[in-house]
Amino acid sequence: MPHSIGVRLTRGITMGNERDTWKEWFAWMAQTGFRVVDVPELSAEMKQDAEEAGLTIGTFDVGHVQVARLFSKDEQKRYEALESIRQGIRNAASQGGKLCFMCLKPEDPATTRKESFDLFKEMFPGLLAFAEQEGVAIVLEGWPGNAPYYPTIGCTPEMLRAMFEAVPSPALQLNYDPSHLIRLGIDCVRFLREFSGRIGHVHAKDCVILPENVYLYGRHQPPVFEHGIKSSEGPWRYTIPGEGQADWAAIAFELDLIGYRGAVTVELEDHRYKGSVEEHRRGLVKSLQHLSRFFS
Repeated sequence: MPHSIGVRLTRGITMGNERDTWKEWFAWMAQTGFRVVDVPELSAEMKQDAEEAGLTIGTFDVGHVQVARLFSKDEQKRYEALESIRQGIRNAASQGGKLCFMCLKPEDPATTRKESFDLFKEMFPGLLAFAEQEGVAIVLEGWPGNAPYYPTIGCTPEMLRAMFEAVPSPALQLNYDPSHLIRLGIDCVRFLREFSGRIGHVHAKDCVILPENVYLYGRHQPPVFEHGIKSSEGPWRYTIPGEGQADWAAIAFELDLIGYRGAVTVELEDHRYKGSVEEHRRGLVKSLQHLSRFFS
């Protein structure tokens, strides 16, 4: 089944703050063969520039700082953040935005996941009801967060089962990214089968486990004496699709079985394709070539 292949653009990685930078990236993406763009915010200008280039909008963000504050221990900060996010969703919906990207990492990384889950039950029923009224789904990113706490909720089947049971809103969906599941040791194809009705968006990112590094450092302690690489903690590293351990043929097959018709967007966090616009684009082109075998 054909799927539109896109790119996730984030400030500081692939784009600056100026409109000319967005437009130049959008033009390059369309000329290269990408059809969708995930954006850090959905303004009228960004939508216009994307559409003029021939791209459609995938996900939009509402600010990771505000999302983190939904899990603040300060009640006033929580509800101020809630209002800010509601306004961000309302603004994006007015521009046709349908998918709000969130990573539920708390403001204080020492917050336990159980504490965050309790705050999720407090804050998200109303937020999801509002999103549903606006025609927007919130898609959760499964990045577990930074060491040593790994505090993000919504990453593992155990937690997701509890979240969907506690807040069963259809507006709560998942951004499926196999790279995070691989690094956590979770079967990424079985995950698709279990949560088939909740897949709202797909990130094409891969991950490879490094056996020698697992031997040297183990699974949970980063290296002490060696210089670490970006987008890695030692025993694993993120890669572009096709250069890690994800079986993209199996993933594409499962997505077709569950009836997924959305985009597959490349989130490039492979250290070998960073450092310059040229290197980043080289990684995106290689990603598109690999994904096109399965999704277009």
